[in-house]
Amino acid sequence: MSFHVPEDRRVREGAMGSDSSYGNCGAFVIAGGLRVIASDRLGWEHVSVSLPHRPPTWEEMCEVKEIFWDPEDCVMQLHPPRSQWINNHPNCLHLWRPVGQEIPRPPSIMVGFK
Repeated sequence: MSFHVPEDRRVREGAMGSDSSYGNCGAFVIAGGLRVIASDRLGWEHVSVSLPHRPPTWEEMCEVKEIFWDPEDCVMQLHPPRSQWINNHPNCLHLWRPVGQEIPRPPSIMVGFK
């Protein structure tokens, strides 16, 4: 299980510019114009995913998950208590994974049949 970034898609210039010395932290532009900011600090692996004029679709979020994590890694979107909502970008969604902890999941039968 691994969190990794696509170095060939890293933003290298401007206010969000970085290079490989930043490790898994930085801004990236993925096919289709998805804008991704990644980090692995403070005990969390995290990506924020946005587009200028609409939120990302489920399929786009799946694509980002497969780029930044391995296929068998479990990541999550969170719906925090309303009192903790922060919305700095109306078209941004997030994926999270706690470092060194397994994310609890319900039995698969609760989701559907295999």
